[in-house]
Amino acid sequence: MNGNRFGVQRGGSQRALWVAVAIVVVFFTAWEAMVTLTHIPVYLLPAPSRVVQTLAANADMYAQAFLVTMGEAMAGLVLGLLAGGMIAALLTLQPGLEGGVMTLAILLKSTPMVAIAPLLTLWMGFGVLPKVIITALLTFFPALVNLLSGLQRPDPALLDLFRSWRASRWEIFIHLRVPSSLPYLFAALKISAPLALIGAVVAEWTGASGGLGRIMWLAYSNLNLPFLFAAIFLLAAAGMLLYWLLAWAEGKAIFWQGERGVE
Repeated sequence: MNGNRFGVQRGGSQRALWVAVAIVVVFFTAWEAMVTLTHIPVYLLPAPSRVVQTLAANADMYAQAFLVTMGEAMAGLVLGLLAGGMIAALLTLQPGLEGGVMTLAILLKSTPMVAIAPLLTLWMGFGVLPKVIITALLTFFPALVNLLSGLQRPDPALLDLFRSWRASRWEIFIHLRVPSSLPYLFAALKISAPLALIGAVVAEWTGASGGLGRIMWLAYSNLNLPFLFAAIFLLAAAGMLLYWLLAWAEGKAIFWQGERGVE
């Protein structure tokens, strides 16, 4: 029975992967054909083949910039996740604080990061710190909301069982609420990881000595669209890779969800 379940899961995953690959191939083939047949100028829309050639010809430059942006994004993601997790834990243990803290969190979320980024660059300079902070601010709210939902919604039957055992609030939190929040944690990560890349790039636009955001800004200023799209391709590929890695890690960490899905 279990073997059939896992076989169905693997078969479904493989089909989904091939469908995704086919869609991507069709999309880029149509893009290439449209640019070639309609003779669209390269300064308006470069063909994918031209973008790939640009990327290959400047591989060292893009690799260095990619590592800078990825480092800023991951540092900001970890910082935002830690801040969201700690505040979610605090609000779960002290629910009376939720109204005021969530009001401040929503206010922060409603503030455009494009307006905050230049201020942080002005105050902190052109180094890595303002980029990490902007990324953390972007990823903080999804982490907070998802983790708070997970911590506050354990299985009611298990919660009653723990209470019947006279477990303390801290024991319930560690042994029930935290494990129950794992699906919400991965949901937060899958939302926040692409946002982290966006945050790093937006912060680099306001002033940076390196990174994909700086390459994109310089390419846009000079109407060099092949250079601009090469950076976009790298960011898109990184975002997809992060999502797939998190989906794989989720399947390993929360394996029982897959079994439920094929009952």
